[in-house]
Amino acid sequence: MVENDWGMSQYPMVPGHEIVGRVTAVGSSVTKFKAGDLAGVGCMVDSCRTCPNCAAGEEQYCDGMVLTYGSPDSHTGGLTYGGYSKAVVVDEKYVLGISPKLDLAATAPLLCAGITTYSPLRHWGVGPGKKVGVVGLGGLGHMALKFARSFGAHVVQFTTSESKIEDALRLGAHEVVLSKDEAQMAKHVDSFDFIIDTVSATHDFNVLINQLRRDGSLVLVGLPSNVPPVAPMGLIWRRRSIAGSLIGGIKETQEMLDYCAEHSIVSDIELISIDKINEAYKRTVAADVKYRFVIDMATL
Repeated sequence: MVENDWGMSQYPMVPGHEIVGRVTAVGSSVTKFKAGDLAGVGCMVDSCRTCPNCAAGEEQYCDGMVLTYGSPDSHTGGLTYGGYSKAVVVDEKYVLGISPKLDLAATAPLLCAGITTYSPLRHWGVGPGKKVGVVGLGGLGHMALKFARSFGAHVVQFTTSESKIEDALRLGAHEVVLSKDEAQMAKHVDSFDFIIDTVSATHDFNVLINQLRRDGSLVLVGLPSNVPPVAPMGLIWRRRSIAGSLIGGIKETQEMLDYCAEHSIVSDIELISIDKINEAYKRTVAADVKYRFVIDMATL
């Protein structure tokens, strides 16, 4: 059982995903953890364990994946409550070890925003010699920026807000492009190996596709409700690709946490007490947070 010291509210539609805290009790068959260990539970607490996705360590793509928040709970007969739970009982296979080197509160969003960006950056081989674009500087975008810079890529931050330029440079961007400025965008046409798009507002994918060089990839991790049409010629003309990515599997999430401990990477957060949750919800909807809210469950 993991006692919930910190819960985290990620998106308005699916809040309270991640849990980090101390293990308070273990079953007789548990070998990975002991009482008192720091541990975390990410976006999932179970999967079918038998499908090809689970066998490949990609449990996030399992049709039987059980989300930490809002999924039917076979143990209780109710629903999972994620970061709003006082404690959670999870099979050790789905529990993650957390290094004492990491700030616990700032680690909570790594289990969603962190792995959501880490996984595609690793899958598409982002590293030295690659030019990488990050679209959007929010909860997802700021983690994509930190990871891409840490992996050794040349990182360009795309934003619509002049007010975010200073922060983007602070977080590691080599360059910042105002995506509403056609002249700035024109300077980078046909030059990116990889662009990760973290924006959930409706926007034009074709403009970003044209920024890619031959064999470049635009990978979506945001979820726009209205998707504009994509012009096939933009893809065909340079053998470009557009793809999507979810979170990562348990093994990769642990790899990400270990990498963060080694390289001192955590999320930029605002820590709130439980009585501020409604205010935090309104601010999240208004995109007024840098860059993730974390709930101190000790205030419950």
